[in-house]
Formats: sequence, C-alpha cells, structure tokens
Amino acid sequence: MPAALTSTTTSRRQFLTLLGISAAAVSCGRATASGSGGQVTTLKYQGSVGAVTLPELAADLGHLGDLKLEWIGNTISGPQDIQSAATGQIHFGGAFNGAVVKLAASKAPVTAVISYYGSDQHSFSGYYVLEDSPIRSARDLVGKKVGMNTLGAHAQAMLEIYLGRGGLSKADIDKVESLVVPPVNTEQALRQKQIDVAVLGGVLRDKALAAGGIRPLFTDFELLGAFSAGTYVMTKRFVKENPDTVRTFVTGVAKAIEWSRTTPREEVIARMTDIVTKRGRNEDTATLKYWRSYGVAETGGRISDKEFQVWLDWLGKRGDVKEGQLKAADLYTNDFNQYGKG
Repeated sequence: MPAALTSTTTSRRQFLTLLGISAAAVSCGRATASGSGGQVTTLKYQGSVGAVTLPELAADLGHLGDLKLEWIGNTISGPQDIQSAATGQIHFGGAFNGAVVKLAASKAPVTAVISYYGSDQHSFSGYYVLEDSPIRSARDLVGKKVGMNTLGAHAQAMLEIYLGRGGLSKADIDKVESLVVPPVNTEQALRQKQIDVAVLGGVLRDKALAAGGIRPLFTDFELLGAFSAGTYVMTKRFVKENPDTVRTFVTGVAKAIEWSRTTPREEVIARMTDIVTKRGRNEDTATLKYWRSYGVAETGGRISDKEFQVWLDWLGKRGDVKEGQLKAADLYTNDFNQYGKG
C-alpha cells in the first residue's frame, strides 16, 4: 500500500487520541498572552495551502480593524486544527461540527463562535468513481476503498449516512474501507486505482471534473441539502478574557462571508489570488479559479442547534459519544456575531 494511504483502524485510533486531550492540557495554552490594551490583538492561526480562509479574507477586506492575524503554519486537518486551538497553540481553529462535538465530549472547554464552511449547490463534497467503474450504489461499496482527508470527520460521516440509507447493515458498512489520503493526492490515487472512490470538494473537485474521466456516486448536498458543516472554535477562557477581540473577529468573518456571497465570483477569485500571491509562500494559485462558494448556509455564519444535533445523533449511534451527554445549544454561541445588528 502506498505511504500516502493509511488504514481505517490505525487512523481512527490516532484520531481518537488526537481528541482525547485533558483539561489540564487545555488550561496551559500558550497562545493566550494579552496585548497592551488588556486583550489579545494578534490572533495566531493555521492556514491552508493555496487557499484563502475566511479570516484571511476578512483581514484583507479591512473587516478586522486593528486586529492582526499571525500565520504559524498550515493545518493537516480540522481535528488537528481545533486540537491546536484547545491546547493554546493557536487562538482559533476550524473543523467539521462532529469533530467539535467529540472535542467537547472529551471535556475540552471550547465553544464554537461562527460557521465557516458548508455545502450548497456550488460548494459540496462529492464521492467520485472512475467513469467506467462498476460502482453504482451503496451496496457496490462493500469491500471497496474510499479515500478521504481524515477519519471520524465530515467525509466519513457522509459516507456512513449514505451507506445506512442504502440499506447496508453495520457488518457490511464495516467492510467499506476508509483510507486517509492527502487532498492534493486524492484525484491521482483514484486515477491510479489505489482507491475505488475519492472524496473531492471545492477547487480540487472542480479541477478533477474538468480533467474528465470521473463521475459522482453521490454528494453531501444530495444527502442533506444546504447546511453549514464546520465552525471556528475558541477556548471558553479566551472568549471570557477577550470579548472585544472575539466580537471583532466573529463579526469580521461574518462580513467576509456575506461579501463573498454578494460580490461577482470573478472579483472574489481575483482578490483571493492577490492575497495568496502577496503572502509569498510559493503557492500555486491555479486552483483558485475553480472557487465558487464557502457554502455557509446561515446569514453571517450564525450557528443553529440543527447544525450540531445531526452529529450528536450520528456520534451517539456510533457509540463515540454518550447519548444525552451534550446539548447542541451548549456547544456554540452567537453572542459575538454583530453582523446585521447595526
């Protein structure tokens, strides 16, 4: 098996270890030093190669005011990003809401403050097979390999929902092998038949479709309709000690979300290309031309109970969290989102 592919069992164990952090680890976070005014004025964060995150866009648009962003590197996955936020290595991190649920279930005192990605008719994750693949239904996936960016998160949740709706038993679902493949290598792994199904989203999906030779088996948008899927989280301690900073950050990101919705796509892409070029990290900007949407469902990225409840139910059914242990309303706050409030 190529080094880029990781087995389900090993990666799931690593994922659970990743989220099994203690409250003591969280309480000794390193990214909590205050600025001269008593509140943090520079937020440490992780970025994404060749892409522009909403906070980066908000900063470039001037929506963060005097608040600065300090890039410390690129994240390898959502669960890794929010663990880094929970342990204080960065001030905010973003992940699939199911990963946020698992982090909260491990007693990490974090709270979600704004949605930052989701699925709509323009931005969605698709499960793609080769054009001549015999795979046509959920039943055909038994014994097959599905490549995705990380386990126990968005991609695997959608896959299991699809398989369940397709009538597969738990025993059969367990025979569908999920493998971790870096997003930039997923298309190649499919075309070289190292995997049978590739989970592709955003610009990587559109780039692969433009090359031809693949077709969708299903998409998360087809499964659940338009929905916000991931949120930025901060520690509760940081939020309590830096309310003005959090308000500026959240409202700025909300403004960036709405700017991306109401601005002509070509202008958004041009702005993103300029941002990536200016930061000088030797990144390829070619894939930015495929950008269509961040996929956030609610106005200004506000969070609702339903965006967490679906994953509370899914994780409870899997036995990953105790049913009734958490309430959706306790996992997030919209108190700092001033978008549309004057």
